[in-house]
Amino acid sequence: MLRAMYASFFGLRQTPFSIAPDPRYLYLSERHREALAHLLYGVQGGGGFVLLTGEIGAGKTTVCRAFLEQMPATCQVAYIFNPRLTVHELLQTVCEEFGVDTSAADASPAPGVKTPVDRLNAFLLQAHAAGKQAVLIIDEAQNLAPDVLEQLRLLTNLETSERKLLQIVLIGQPELRELLARPELEQLAQRVIARFHLGALTADETARYVQHRLQVAGLQGEGPFTAAALRRIHTLTGGVPRRINLLCDRALLGAYGNGLRQIGDEVIERAAREVTGDPAPAAAEPRSAARDRWWPLAWGLAGTALGAAGVLAFWQPWAQPAPARSEFAATSPDAGVLPAAPTAAAQVPQPVQTGLPATGEALPSEDAAWQALARQWGQDIPADNPCAAALQQQLQCYRTPRMTTHGLQALDRPAILTLRPAGQAAAWVLLVGASPDDVLLQAGERRWRVPAASLAAVWQGEYATLWRLPPGQTGRLVDGWRGPAAPWLEAQLDRLQQRGETAGDTPQARLQAFQTRRGIPADGLAGPVTLMQINRAAGVDEPRLGPA
Repeated sequence: MLRAMYASFFGLRQTPFSIAPDPRYLYLSERHREALAHLLYGVQGGGGFVLLTGEIGAGKTTVCRAFLEQMPATCQVAYIFNPRLTVHELLQTVCEEFGVDTSAADASPAPGVKTPVDRLNAFLLQAHAAGKQAVLIIDEAQNLAPDVLEQLRLLTNLETSERKLLQIVLIGQPELRELLARPELEQLAQRVIARFHLGALTADETARYVQHRLQVAGLQGEGPFTAAALRRIHTLTGGVPRRINLLCDRALLGAYGNGLRQIGDEVIERAAREVTGDPAPAAAEPRSAARDRWWPLAWGLAGTALGAAGVLAFWQPWAQPAPARSEFAATSPDAGVLPAAPTAAAQVPQPVQTGLPATGEALPSEDAAWQALARQWGQDIPADNPCAAALQQQLQCYRTPRMTTHGLQALDRPAILTLRPAGQAAAWVLLVGASPDDVLLQAGERRWRVPAASLAAVWQGEYATLWRLPPGQTGRLVDGWRGPAAPWLEAQLDRLQQRGETAGDTPQARLQAFQTRRGIPADGLAGPVTLMQINRAAGVDEPRLGPA
């Protein structure tokens, strides 16, 4: 009701900044036009995969809706928006979307893939004979499991002597690109005929985007936002459309409540604080100092909403660590999802600040960050080859470029985060605390409490930490079943079985059950993250995160 009233107050027919992906409001920036062109080109490419990726809230789904509206009449479309499916569930869903009857297969006591694949193939041949092109669109495709992706690849083998019978469009977050870069998915990656990554809007595009949505909603003449307000909107949102929508909607509502026809940057600041729940800046802090911060109120509805829904998973079950440097121990494709049980982090005298560190306040180098992390473990190590020095203390370095905000809490240990604010050099901070909505960062004696969504604006997932090797193990682990670590690992698994946390007739079976229980790929290999979680379950002495 209030939004309908503010729309009338500003001379609009409807509210212009809904976060629903309404194609009428699609603002075709240069990048959005290219994204749409790639999708339209892809459906004429004769089969294979088309890939569209972008950050949360960048407008992927809105582009997809516009794509559906411009789809050639000769296309028959199946659209899947919830891809957390098994192989059989995926095939059933694809058949249902195309209207293919698989009722007999459903009645089978042990349904397999042959019947739905055969019936889908028959449908595709009929469509081809009728001059139709079948297109399968999968949104949120970063959630597809590797075996499901492999089945999708096999579906693109359905073909005539002239062309492929099925065109598949994958739309997802940046993790999708990393997933398809895995060696075991190389065959699928080679079948991507068009790919595009949708980035954020520039400052000029942000201003045009706001004006465009206002005009679609019925605005006549100049908009209510001043030039300064539009610049501030871009700064606070990073040019991400969904964030822009949320902030502008709240600013319009606030301006209406105060009878303001024009919205300046002060209204934007207030709206941003109300949207994020951040308190007003301390009176002692000059406004110029707040503006010098990388993202003084950087935030995102997407990060908060996804976190609440559990969609920002700690680590996709199929994700692998990136190839490790020689001194790192990333030897196994595993990860874990244990509920956090944080303990107190090291105390420092200065009070906690709100927001991200200002430029120059972070740790000066990656080596300095490793030294600071080692001090969390009570160790002093030299800057020269810190991981080799840590290994002498029975500690091993672990690094991945693909951690998520939920993963920080799930691994529950101090870590190095590499921050990459827009237009600035990389910077390093320590993660020393975490909660579902916030993280606690530290550099020297300074600490900052940062909303998880704000962190996501400057952190791309680069994560490094230390973990304690099993007793007697002095070198890198290969799989946990050879060398001094094996007896210790078997003993821990036996204890966990007695506590009901795992089961199995052999140590490897018990390890697989442990991995399954914690959302780790059940490969039966004890890689770094599996061993970190076993350390945690066994009560091994390692520092933990404090509350944020």
